[in-house]
Amino acid sequence: MKLVSWNVNGFRAVLGKGFDEAFIAQDADIFCLQETKMKEGQAAYDPPGYTVYWHSAHRPGYSGTAVFTREEPRQVVYGIGGDHQDEGRVMTLDYDRFYLINAYVPNAQPELKRLPYRMDFEDAMRSYLRSLAADKPVIYCGDLNVAHQEIDLRHPAANRFNPGFSDQERAKMTELLGAGFTDTFRHLYPDRRDAYSWWSYRSNARANNTGWRIDYFLVSSGLDEKIKAATIQSQVYGSDHCPVTLEIDL
Repeated sequence: MKLVSWNVNGFRAVLGKGFDEAFIAQDADIFCLQETKMKEGQAAYDPPGYTVYWHSAHRPGYSGTAVFTREEPRQVVYGIGGDHQDEGRVMTLDYDRFYLINAYVPNAQPELKRLPYRMDFEDAMRSYLRSLAADKPVIYCGDLNVAHQEIDLRHPAANRFNPGFSDQERAKMTELLGAGFTDTFRHLYPDRRDAYSWWSYRSNARANNTGWRIDYFLVSSGLDEKIKAATIQSQVYGSDHCPVTLEIDL
């Protein structure tokens, strides 16, 4: 089974930047999007053989997630309850053999203004993922908005207190991995450097590969030995992020 995750930074925008060609080339069984910035029906894209599910923010043009899937899930759950329902950030697809969670984790914002909300979200998400993993295997993917280790961004020292590389956010990722989840890319490539999934639009960052790895596939620990491949598709353009993929034997 092949899964793809991509923060498209506006689905309507990326449709005009080669999305269809990229979608077809990936040939994924499940294709997850983040930051769609639209309501269902505001863009026409209906690839044959797929069912699509949308989760939009209440605020127009903001956040949002979507999943294209060849195999229809038993059910789809939107959000994780509590104060984390209104921004279209989390979708759970319940399949017979596993749960798939597609997420666009909140950004802590400049000067870490939204860090308290981010910390609440992380705690709620970790609890939610653990509850699902107690039932059956879990695949958790999306823009998790954190570079976990210094190896995961080009300039760690200069960014230590910035959103996405604060000590607090990194500690929450460590806590999640310690709760029984595996970073699939690092599982296969523990020492690989210069492997990034997001680049600023400023200062020619992508051409210089001055990036961050903030897009992930995590799996519950029982799936470790079933991971076949985990890639970062840096050759795919159209967004400030690139797709990341997971191939797994389920």
